[in-house]
Formats: sequence, C-alpha cells, structure tokens
Amino acid sequence: MLQVGAATVRAAIGILYPPSCVVCRAATGEAQALCAQCWCGIGFIERPYCERLGTPFEIDLGPGMVSPAAIAEPPVFARARAVCRFEGAARDLVHRLKYGDRAELALTLGRMMRQSGHELLADADLVVPVPLHRTRLWSRRFNQAALLARVVAGLGERTLATTALARVRRTRQQVGLTRAQRGDNLQGAFRVPPQARPLVQGRRILLIDDVLTTGATANAAARALLRAGATAVDVLTFARVVTER
Repeated sequence: MLQVGAATVRAAIGILYPPSCVVCRAATGEAQALCAQCWCGIGFIERPYCERLGTPFEIDLGPGMVSPAAIAEPPVFARARAVCRFEGAARDLVHRLKYGDRAELALTLGRMMRQSGHELLADADLVVPVPLHRTRLWSRRFNQAALLARVVAGLGERTLATTALARVRRTRQQVGLTRAQRGDNLQGAFRVPPQARPLVQGRRILLIDDVLTTGATANAAARALLRAGATAVDVLTFARVVTER
C-alpha cells in the first residue's frame, strides 16, 4: 500500500488552500501567520519597559527600572508582559478571537506570547488562564484565555491548570468602567477551589489573559492565587492598553 508522507500531504493542502494572513487574508508563506503589512502594523512592546507593569518607556533608563505608576500603585502580581499594544491589527485579532468565533487564532497569538513571555514562562511552575463565569462561558462557548494558555504551556513543557482558578461571581462588563469601578466590580470574583489548593500552594503562577487594561482583573485573580498559597503570580497577555503620558 502506498504511503504518503506528511510533507507531501501538507504540500497538497497548500496548493488547494494557500496559506493566508490571519488578519487581512493576503497570501503568506505559512499558515496561521501574518503578512508583512499586518506584521508592521502591530505595535510590539520591547525593552525598555517597566519591569513590574511591562509598559514601554520612551527612553532607556537602564536595567530594572520601574515606572512611576508601579511605584504609586504597586500591582498585586509580580510582573506583567504583553506582546503588543492593544491597537490596530492587534485589536482586530483579539476581537476576532474573542467575539468572532475564531478560536483557531489562539495558536497564532499564543505562539507570539510564548516568545514575548519566555522569561516569565521559564520561571513558572504552573500556567493558569483567567477564567470566565459559567454563564458567560456558556454564551461565548469557549474561554479565549484558556485557549491561549494551552498554547503558551506547550506540549507538557509547563503544567497547565485550567481549573486552578474559578470565577465565582458574575461581574459587569469592564468596558466603560473607570479604574476604581473595575476594581470594585471584581471584588471577590475569583477563588481557588479547595481541591486545587494543593496544586497552587508553593508554586509560581503564570496567569494568562488576552488583554491587560487597567490591571484590575489581573490583580483580583492574582490576589486569589496568593491567598491560596502561591509564592508569586506573573501575568502574560497578548495585548495591553498603553496610556500615553
């Protein structure tokens, strides 16, 4: 019986269904990738940036620098990193994943997150997605943070714990709320289930979400994990809102 190699199958599929950009559908060299134009339209966040919040600095002030915002209001989490600014093509990608039923985009975004957050991933004992409340999960059909966390954790490279954190209270949508209102909205929203506490205790957690806005969600989730015995919580997202000052 004739055996067809995997490379031959991929080549045949490429002819029938040429790979295209996940944003604009222009031709690309490989599947689940961005074309050159869309790639250039993403505002990648690279050093120099605040070592606590991951917000970019306009000038390099030296290693280990922390922003005034992190000093004035220290976050509950230890460090936050994001691939890019939440704007342009990056915003389109997040919205398509989150609201456009494009779950396959998690592979593209998750791979980029692995690269940008490699330092956090190297220190992590456990990868945990920010959970959705069960009613929101039912209406949305999947948790985009869990899909991203699965890619970030890799194939057994890091332990993935999708049930280590639960959203026990349904909250209002965060869109349109002030920083203070977001914090109040998330009070008591997260909890580590009793059966998950042994998994969390003594571990450094890498918390995964799609977007970091004010940090209210990340702070609330990190607080619950720390109360359950985690030694530290880092945060990795695909995009983050950057307020110019």
